[in-house]
Amino acid sequence: MTKAKVAVLISGRGSNMAALLYAAKAADCPYEIVLVAANDSEAAGLTLAAAEGIATFAHSHKGLKRAEFDAIIDARLREAGAHYVALAGYMRLLSPEFVANWEGRMLNIHPSLLPKYKGLNTHAQAIAAGDSHAGCSVHIVTAELDDGPVLGQTPVAILPGDSEDSLAARILIAEHQLYSRTLADFVTRERSPDYLLAKVRERALALPQVDEVTSHGMPCFGILKGKKFAYVSHNHHGDGVVALLVKTTAAEEQAMLIESDPARYYRPAYFGDGWVGIRLDLGDTDWDQIAERLHAGWRQVAPRKLLGLMDIAEEF
Repeated sequence: MTKAKVAVLISGRGSNMAALLYAAKAADCPYEIVLVAANDSEAAGLTLAAAEGIATFAHSHKGLKRAEFDAIIDARLREAGAHYVALAGYMRLLSPEFVANWEGRMLNIHPSLLPKYKGLNTHAQAIAAGDSHAGCSVHIVTAELDDGPVLGQTPVAILPGDSEDSLAARILIAEHQLYSRTLADFVTRERSPDYLLAKVRERALALPQVDEVTSHGMPCFGILKGKKFAYVSHNHHGDGVVALLVKTTAAEEQAMLIESDPARYYRPAYFGDGWVGIRLDLGDTDWDQIAERLHAGWRQVAPRKLLGLMDIAEEF
């Protein structure tokens, strides 16, 4: 099993980081921790991560603009080969540029049942409101604070006489259970054939005059009542992979792509030199690049009149 590579950002003791780290030690866990980074070199979680053999990085944010500091962190995440980012008590507001760079690949855990009580002092707010339950949520990070799509939640009962500290202690137990499970489900979803087909479908059907049919037992995309330019293959002829099969301009382009990344690109059986297979199930698919490949394949089969109209439109 190819494991998704996750970097964790912390600011302090890193208890949620530790929960993710120890969950990742299980042989069947679909992710591995490749880096723990902090904005404070004294963050206690760094010591734990290093002791467990995880690469660490620390850099103070003091004296730097938010975007400048985030660019430093972003560079280290990429050097570590991270596919995903998990925020675990990371007490920094993120720049729009950083959020955009990790759009759809960065999760956060928040100590409330979102959309209730965004920001700080969540336990005090839940107690003051007379709620029967508080809890925690894991969500996808977006530009708005604690506002991304919620992936999982755990309600925690508020007991008579609860203080902020007593409630926080029980919620922390729930956080440790929820975060590792939700992260595992999330990175597994990124390898699901249905999920991957939906991502390809969204991009392929956005092209002009394209329809979807089934051919050779696979979903495929082509010009309406015309030639096909892309197929989505799931274990086709027993190859065990989920891939996009897309038209190329020539055999030379196919060979160039395969040589550039043989783990991702391959020559699809029975399709010849005018096609290339692109693995979608590696957990780090660049969907902008997939959109570009689909567009290039579409141009190979689109009628000249349609291409002419599109080229004219693009000039404006």
